Amino acid sequence: MRQLETNLHTNKHQSLSVQISLNGLSFLITDENQNQIRFENEEWFYATTPFELHSELEKLLRKLPQNSVFKEVSVIYETPVYTVVPELFFDERKASEYLKFNSKILVNDYISHDRLDFLNLVVVYVPLMNLNNALFEKLGSFEYFHLATVLLDAFFKIHDKAETRVFVHVRESSFDCVVYKEDRLELCNSYPYASPEDFLYYLLFMMEQLQLNPDKIPISLCGKIQENNAIHELLYKYIRHIDFIPTHNSEAKIPFSLQKIV
Repeated sequence: MRQLETNLHTNKHQSLSVQISLNGLSFLITDENQNQIRFENEEWFYATTPFELHSELEKLLRKLPQNSVFKEVSVIYETPVYTVVPELFFDERKASEYLKFNSKILVNDYISHDRLDFLNLVVVYVPLMNLNNALFEKLGSFEYFHLATVLLDAFFKIHDKAETRVFVHVRESSFDCVVYKEDRLELCNSYPYASPEDFLYYLLFMMEQLQLNPDKIPISLCGKIQENNAIHELLYKYIRHIDFIPTHNSEAKIPFSLQKIV
């Protein structure tokens, strides 16, 4: 987890969370004392380059309440270029090497990483530094990390360490899958889908590869999925044990920016 710092005075109670993906941006301001949302805005689009995303970010920053300063600002990168590395084998000097195995990265890409000490794992990813700079100029200090880091942490907190469980976080055209077997991580990956059938195929293929029986292994869903929608109805035909992670799950201690997701 990286932190950019400045010396702005901060509001003692308000926190800002920002989510960044290639097809959308969202801002959420909350009052921690009263546990209330003070400001909320999101924009959905499709950006093909970091420059287009920067332009959309500038537009959204202008919609923030004037003279906004915060006790805490967190930024979550919801991007496909990431991987999880055992801490034993992680070398920060060779961070780009881990991504080259399954992602196309550029020579000048900045590589960042988040440590998950409770799992002895490191999430390696590419943040968008032009967006970080724009946020720093407007908001001052903030922490940034990858969505996979948040999901791994949140799911581990609510996972029964005596069982194997599949956690699925659904997005608009992709889903994140985390599998915990007792107290260790078996899988963390993201899959694209264009239809409920695609979704089912990737999920069942993953379970087959890990030798997980869909009649026995429970699956917990969250994100852009609702009970009895097309994806849920199809999953229900092939998977026996399905449940939904409640929104605002207190045990998971989900960051404000993900409260509507998990």
